[in-house]
Amino acid sequence: MYEVVTEITIQDSERKMLSEAGYGDPAIEYYLGKKHMGSIENANQISFKVGSCGDTMKIYLKVDDDEIVQDAKYEITGCAGAISAAMATVDLVKGKTVDQALKINDGDVFRVLESIPEKKHHCIQLAVKTMHLGLEEFQMAHVS
Repeated sequence: MYEVVTEITIQDSERKMLSEAGYGDPAIEYYLGKKHMGSIENANQISFKVGSCGDTMKIYLKVDDDEIVQDAKYEITGCAGAISAAMATVDLVKGKTVDQALKINDGDVFRVLESIPEKKHHCIQLAVKTMHLGLEEFQMAHVS
């Protein structure tokens, strides 16, 4: 007799493995949900960064005329740490001005995730640096 593997059992298995590896519940939810993954059509800014670990991130930003971050999405080739950190970073910057968003730091993202394995802390740095790069390039391209 064969066990039927469903999406729910796969997600439960991933959740258990991530929890055992040291990921907090918010980090796990960000990774499984991937709500800010993908691209934005007509983005104001698209920037790209490669981390020291080889993970790559592309950030898409949609910023309005008042310099409020309306939306942001990442395309990522990377691990669960990179994905959860990027998703949390978007939640922290949406609705903020570009200047406010540039003040978001690694500690802010870590607090949202609650816990990720120590060897994955560089993933938070990559997510924040990629966001900052996109915001800075947006500012340079839109200087009055």
